[in-house]
Amino acid sequence: MHKVFKVGFGGGCHWCTEAVFMALNGVEKVEQGFIAPKENPTDFSEAVIIHYNAAVIELKDLVAIHLDTHKSTENHSMRKKYRSGIYYFNKYDEKTLVGIMEELQQDFETPLITAVIPFGAFKSSEERFHNYYFNDTEKPFCRTHISPKIKLLKEKYAKHISAKVQ
Repeated sequence: MHKVFKVGFGGGCHWCTEAVFMALNGVEKVEQGFIAPKENPTDFSEAVIIHYNAAVIELKDLVAIHLDTHKSTENHSMRKKYRSGIYYFNKYDEKTLVGIMEELQQDFETPLITAVIPFGAFKSSEERFHNYYFNDTEKPFCRTHISPKIKLLKEKYAKHISAKVQ
């Protein structure tokens, strides 16, 4: 039996973020909802918790995909609702994630604003919004906002795409 690890990602709409990570091999579960940092456990923003098999997909690949599929270099007016963050669950992961972020910064012309944040609390979104994209990929929101992210995955991260989106 393999060990499953987890990490949280926030940055854009949790429907979008959920779809991106559900499309990947090695991601075993995606919890869609809202995450608050440890320092401020009532300051929730849209995010997902990813449960993944590191023997199939590495944390560095997950982080790179996260950075490429949301506006990870922009401080825009919706940042309170869509905090750009990577949430860790144990202290060891913090150091690893900081190193990954430093390494991936070279792939971006402008500074990344995505913060490495200790996980504080999680609230699930309503069940009716879970698996939003894959329940109906033809919804206007899905076609406009999520399908371009899936297209990017297919182009840049094809080796990580699961068969259900090929």
